[in-house]
Amino acid sequence: MSHAESMTSGTALVKSLISHGVDTVFGLPGVQTYALFDALNQHRDQLNYVGSRHEQGAAYMAFGYAKSTGRPGVYTVVPGPGFLNTTAALCSAYAANAPVLCITSQVPTPYIGSGAGLLHELPDQLAVIKLLTKWGARIETPAAVPGLMNEAFAQMTSGRQRPVAVEVPWDVLLAKGDVTITPPLAKPAPALVDSRGIEEAVALIRSARQPMIMVGSGAMDAGAQVLELAQRIQAPIVSFRSGRGVVSDESPYNLTCAEGYRWWEKTDLLIGIGSRLELQYFRWPSRPANLKLIRIDIDPAELARLKPHAGILADASLATAELNAALKRSGINPRSREEELVGIKQQDRKDIQEIQPQLGHLGAIRDVLPRDGFFVEEISQVGFASYFGFPVYEPRTFVTCGYQGTLGFGFPTALGVKVGNPNKPVVSITGDGGFMFGVQELAAAVQHDIGLVTVVFNNNAFGNVLRDQRERFSGPLGSQLRNPDFMKLTESFGATAMRARSPDELRRALERAFATNGPVVIEVPVPQGSEISPWKYLTPGGY
Repeated sequence: MSHAESMTSGTALVKSLISHGVDTVFGLPGVQTYALFDALNQHRDQLNYVGSRHEQGAAYMAFGYAKSTGRPGVYTVVPGPGFLNTTAALCSAYAANAPVLCITSQVPTPYIGSGAGLLHELPDQLAVIKLLTKWGARIETPAAVPGLMNEAFAQMTSGRQRPVAVEVPWDVLLAKGDVTITPPLAKPAPALVDSRGIEEAVALIRSARQPMIMVGSGAMDAGAQVLELAQRIQAPIVSFRSGRGVVSDESPYNLTCAEGYRWWEKTDLLIGIGSRLELQYFRWPSRPANLKLIRIDIDPAELARLKPHAGILADASLATAELNAALKRSGINPRSREEELVGIKQQDRKDIQEIQPQLGHLGAIRDVLPRDGFFVEEISQVGFASYFGFPVYEPRTFVTCGYQGTLGFGFPTALGVKVGNPNKPVVSITGDGGFMFGVQELAAAVQHDIGLVTVVFNNNAFGNVLRDQRERFSGPLGSQLRNPDFMKLTESFGATAMRARSPDELRRALERAFATNGPVVIEVPVPQGSEISPWKYLTPGGY
């Protein structure tokens, strides 16, 4: 039985993290969080601490840890500007449905909301927290820590997973009190799947001639059930970014966004599973007449936002399993369309080869990266092409920030991926512009011996902006860049630097990089204007 012990709020926070199975905390210390860092130091045999060189880096590391492992990623920073520096990562975690916990401090309790101008004071930090996260709260006494931490973890990991945050005033972090560390809250039993929704979905499927399944990150743990559904109703499974890896690209039923568009024109039933349906409702230029919609989603707000003809509010794996069982009972047995789907995949693979040199570089990475290795995309020409041009075989191995499209997220996120998966190869791809957002984290990578391999495609530009300004507007402004010597810069941090000028050279460099201890940066010079636009496959008809 748990019993009360006298401890600071900082110690109570650390003990609560340990009780929830947390093994790593990312962060950057400051005066308002000394008590928390002292507790982390005293429990360093149970918690690994990874320090960043910018608060944004710490938050993105937690994000990468969460996305790749499926476990909560935790970071801690000082309040005010320290917290605000992490908000891009919180937006990314919110968009990408990642379980991330932010622990930040606050000015001393008597001065909250006073406007007195204390160090790092914001007018209403808690309001900002609640605006950017699924749930937020202030801890006001040491005794309150376990209960609020239990609630934070429950909110973060139940339903639609999203980031949460707690703030702890400076004086409260230092304060001592009697604290009882309680075990984590029991996960509620999953709600029963609505049989009426299942029946309505079966009726729609029985009458459909050319159905399509669209998966997002909400289906990440439902791959087996989704594949069974696809085979049962002879429908392709399409994903864009966040749903990549739910089903292996080796399956004839799994189509990329480019391949899926070839099926779309005659689609009469769309089945969305854990997906916002961005392709069909934002990116593809038109929808087939009389299209019917089935949605399986754990978030009631999604079913209200885009109302389906049949909606099933439930966990993706449970609901899809129930749907499969109902379809089996109904005796549905359509003709095989596997050969047709294979033909689409083969034709598309030929067509997308025009997107060079990006597809050549992606092919080199895929050749060397093991099937279960991790690939972290970035907002770049190669990153955009990877949405349809990089085969993905395992869940969670394609790491993306989703619809936020946050420039610069990739490198620090990939560091968190590697920390969470130390025995798996991890490749971060980035453009020169995005890499410079977080290049200082090379120091953290060296200090903590994070063996990440980063490939920097250097075209001395914000490539997409440069192309748009040249082709659609009066000309470039702000999009052409003067970069440092990435080889010398990398070596100055104590990391290993390599250069590759072609896909073949990149392939060989990657082989050497994976055999090298510590972080490696491979620069790939790309002549400006040489990259073919990938957008015809991402947003057919323009963007």
